[in-house]
Amino acid sequence: MADVPWHFLAHPKEGKGAQNQQQCRADWNDPYLRLIDKGASGRQLRCERCKATSDFGDNLQIRYGKTRQQPWIRDEAEAIDSLAMVLEINDARVHAPQTCNALVIPPESRIRKGSVVDRLYSSSPKLKKIEQAKTPLARKGALNLIASELRCSVPQIEDALNEIGKGYPLYGENITQGILLESEYQALCDALPDVADDEDFVTSHHTQDWKALIRTLPDGTKPGKIIKAVSQLIAVNRLKEIVVLKGFKRLGQEGTLVPPDIVGESTWLPALELYGEGVFFSLNEDLLGRWESHPALGERSNDFRRRFAATGLRFDPEVIVTPRFLLLHTLAHLLIRQLETEAGYPAASLKERIYCTAGKLPMSGILVYVAVPDVVGSLGGLAELATPERFLLLLSSVFDHAEWCSLDPVCSEHGGQGPSLLNRAACHVCALIPEPSCAYGNVLLDRTFIKGDVATGMPAFLSGFD
Repeated sequence: MADVPWHFLAHPKEGKGAQNQQQCRADWNDPYLRLIDKGASGRQLRCERCKATSDFGDNLQIRYGKTRQQPWIRDEAEAIDSLAMVLEINDARVHAPQTCNALVIPPESRIRKGSVVDRLYSSSPKLKKIEQAKTPLARKGALNLIASELRCSVPQIEDALNEIGKGYPLYGENITQGILLESEYQALCDALPDVADDEDFVTSHHTQDWKALIRTLPDGTKPGKIIKAVSQLIAVNRLKEIVVLKGFKRLGQEGTLVPPDIVGESTWLPALELYGEGVFFSLNEDLLGRWESHPALGERSNDFRRRFAATGLRFDPEVIVTPRFLLLHTLAHLLIRQLETEAGYPAASLKERIYCTAGKLPMSGILVYVAVPDVVGSLGGLAELATPERFLLLLSSVFDHAEWCSLDPVCSEHGGQGPSLLNRAACHVCALIPEPSCAYGNVLLDRTFIKGDVATGMPAFLSGFD
């Protein structure tokens, strides 16, 4: 509340007020100012002492002056010439966090935690204490103290420092978000030998049983086409997700990235460790490639691409708008909604992870998972849905719901809806999910890429699996 000059705003200095209003002074001991809601006409500030009033609009801007000093910042406050906006503390524009996340996969997921180098690397205060020791005697004392705290020997501390100096744990390798996704996709698709129950990444492959289901179904049925369309089905019995806060922005995505410690002097970033489970499946790459080469699909996705480029939106990892991505993203949303309906999972508790490229390593996978801070994770209900019989029923319902929305034909024929018109046949009734569940801001969705469209010649996804 103290960030806003309420008295100044309630007493405009245009000289129109009476003499008692011009002479009214701020008083921090008396609650004499009122913020009055006037309904459709906005809000008003009123001084109960001198009866001065002024409008308090949603886009009010004032000169900020000196920055308010934070308790952890010792530097002198600087004056800011630009104007500041007055926003409610729960306004979404006040704090837009910028995060990145990744799954812990082999070989990291198989490392037994608690090694000396791991514990020393994870402790910034201990590393700083060694760095600040300028003399051999001070360094020896710091090493002895840290060795006692970590219950190890001084030579082990020296070896750990040597590994950290070489670049532990990445050793100079530049890991991008795209490389992380490729590594995760490979880890999900490959069967892991000798998996222990206490590892951070545990999967069960149901692909063979999934493909065997087709022998029990008549030819040409929709369930049979779905089985042909899904190339791999994996239950992720245990996973660990790391979410890192890179910083935050004010007033939308165009602002300057502010580091978590405000001044940018920290050598580390705050992060969360989340534990959970999920369901992963990938699509038949050969048949998917033939489907996405249809000209009508490319024309519709190009329309999405042009609109997306015009907005300036950026996601991490970078999104390449293709028929493949629009199909996978929409399928993931419909699956989350179906899990909420049939399995009792609140949609806000589920997350999507889209693996989509058509380059050197073709990827066409969807991971829907739940992750919570509790080290035990969830109760196993989501991974249980990856059994072939149950997942077939689930995915069949997903394709059925893609065919129809209660707002059709308006929804299916919409030329653009949602933020920046970045959705087509996708609305709150049929395809949108809670914001925390979607990695792409609830945009780039279109059921037409699943169900097809006779009028424009777009083929349904399952039409290529006859």
